[in-house]
Amino acid sequence: MNPKTLVTMLALAGIGSAALAKLPALSDEAKAKAAETAAKTGWSAKLADFQLCKAMDRVAGSYRAEAKKAGKEAPPPVDTPACSDPGAFVYAPAEAKPPLEAAGAHSPPKTAAAPPSTTTPAAAMPAKK
Repeated sequence: MNPKTLVTMLALAGIGSAALAKLPALSDEAKAKAAETAAKTGWSAKLADFQLCKAMDRVAGSYRAEAKKAGKEAPPPVDTPACSDPGAFVYAPAEAKPPLEAAGAHSPPKTAAAPPSTTTPAAAMPAKK
């Protein structure tokens, strides 16, 4: 690779990383909208699987009916799981957890009654075992 191409690639990478660094953080509303969109996408995939399953059942049924009319014997049906209807899309957002500071996760169980240090010199203190 020639040096000119390398310099050009490094410059483009630097410009791209600078552009990404300036993107703002997502707001809570944008995060909620993204979560809802992800849930709807998942539901859409389940709905598409259900519709495909029903279509395959209809095709297999019509194949068997046509074979029966023609006097042919169709192979035995393959056991498959039943088609499960995902129902209507309902989005229930997850409850937001309070941040650790509000939850008291890092706080001591009670306020200290005395300071952790004393005015007694270290030489006068009993030795620790």
